[in-house]
Amino acid sequence: MASSSGNDDDLTIPRAAINKMIKETLPNVRVANDARELVVNCCTEFIHLISSEANEICNKSEKKTISPEHVIQALESLGFGSYISEVKEVLQECKTVALKRRKASSRLENLGIPEEELLRQQQELFAKARQQQAELAQQEWLQMQQAAQQAQLAAATASASNQAGSSQDEEDDDDI
Repeated sequence: MASSSGNDDDLTIPRAAINKMIKETLPNVRVANDARELVVNCCTEFIHLISSEANEICNKSEKKTISPEHVIQALESLGFGSYISEVKEVLQECKTVALKRRKASSRLENLGIPEEELLRQQQELFAKARQQQAELAQQEWLQMQQAAQQAQLAAATASASNQAGSSQDEEDDDDI
């Protein structure tokens, strides 16, 4: 299956993945680069063939998403029935791994604390945060009040000293 766009890299399996599979499957065998390239192309063609057939089966059943059953039916209709039992085993393994990942990623389940208790703890934390914020606002208000009183006192003291200074000046003028 050739690509008309000429950009085959977008339509192939990553070479590193194929190299890893070859190394794991045949650890003591050297494989030439052109043979590796051929394996990549064969894998890509096989995937295109299976996915196209699975898509047709999916469309015939008036579904919009290709399911594992569509892929299994595609294997059967293309003459790869001997792979079906192994495909079903791999599918079951994938489902098991996916289920374990979902369970592992659920932090609520891992805590072992009921959701109601977590909600109560969250509400307590919010209440403490609101209390701390209110106390902080109260302290800021008191500091502003003290600063205003000090400013008034300083202004009154300055005004009184100015008046005392100007009355002293008047007395000095009278002495002359």
